[in-house]
Amino acid sequence: MTDFPIPGLLDWFDKNKRTMPWRQTSDPYKIWISEIMLQQTQVNTVIPYYERFLDRFPDVEQLADASQQTVLKMWEGLGYYSRARNMHKAAQEVVADFSSVFPDSYDELLQLKGIGPYTAAAVSSIAFQRQQAVVDGNVIRVLSRYYGIKDDVRRSKVKSDIQTIADSLIPKDRPGDFNQAVMELGATICTPKNPVCDSCPLSIDCVAYKTAKTEIIPYKSPRKKIPHHHIGVGLIKDNNAKLLIALRPDDAMLGGLWEFPGGKKEKGENINKTVERELNEELGVTVAVGDKFMDLKHAYSHFKITLHAYWCTIESGTPRPKSSTKLKWVTLEEIDEYPFPKANKVLIEKLLMLDEKDNNGLM
Repeated sequence: MTDFPIPGLLDWFDKNKRTMPWRQTSDPYKIWISEIMLQQTQVNTVIPYYERFLDRFPDVEQLADASQQTVLKMWEGLGYYSRARNMHKAAQEVVADFSSVFPDSYDELLQLKGIGPYTAAAVSSIAFQRQQAVVDGNVIRVLSRYYGIKDDVRRSKVKSDIQTIADSLIPKDRPGDFNQAVMELGATICTPKNPVCDSCPLSIDCVAYKTAKTEIIPYKSPRKKIPHHHIGVGLIKDNNAKLLIALRPDDAMLGGLWEFPGGKKEKGENINKTVERELNEELGVTVAVGDKFMDLKHAYSHFKITLHAYWCTIESGTPRPKSSTKLKWVTLEEIDEYPFPKANKVLIEKLLMLDEKDNNGLM
């Protein structure tokens, strides 16, 4: 196996690394926050969230002391909300089990809620200079191309082999910088399409470059077709013009967030009937489905939805939380106090816009 040019890579990193706020600190708490936020999320998206989050929770104790609703509200719009719930629990574990001092070993970090091998390796190497290799999509791409790995990188065995290679490369000196350098190279030079090989410090010995296979390495088997669901939700007002919202259980997808009640359309079902059925199942009420408020499309990591929102009137029954944790009637002025999923936020933005026009006498 060709020797990996570690000094050349680190020299390239020192000269070309992007400026990021978490690279200006050795505080394990701040590095941990950045690593959790960066999972499956672009750097430019993360930076403003990271800065706002640390303004609100500058240390692990303040994060641990906050309510879950406050944490989710600060996270709102970043997606993958289980990360925020787990991060909040992990902060409480650091306070309770480690006297508010972040553990400095890989094995102890793995004990914390929501921290897996990647995050434990990243935090321990960057914050504490532990010799732990990180492997993400960027690392897989760089090492696959450099060593000419032609196997399907979606396979667990291949991922494990690449982890073994990364473990063998991690240097005793500057392990955190080495991990960041490989990821930085994958993000800026060794990109999925049209890599800038002429500017790459590894290209002289890169098998994929020398054999003109950078467009086919790494090889990934086709993904399964992403399913698409139609979701019907009801906008219900009481006599005081308050809207009914429901809190999703912590163990559900988007747990801990509020939503307008509704659910998935069944095969062969009319969307109006979906709204009627879902509100009956979730709230124990019979509703009359009125005018459509809006349709919107939204993509999650493993499926897509079209959300159909309708104004609804309760004909019989009193709403009770049959499938949610609790229900609340809120005004539009109060609604921004509660964390919502992104699709519901789009509905709220339109509601607020129409309310503002109405109050200005434009409707």
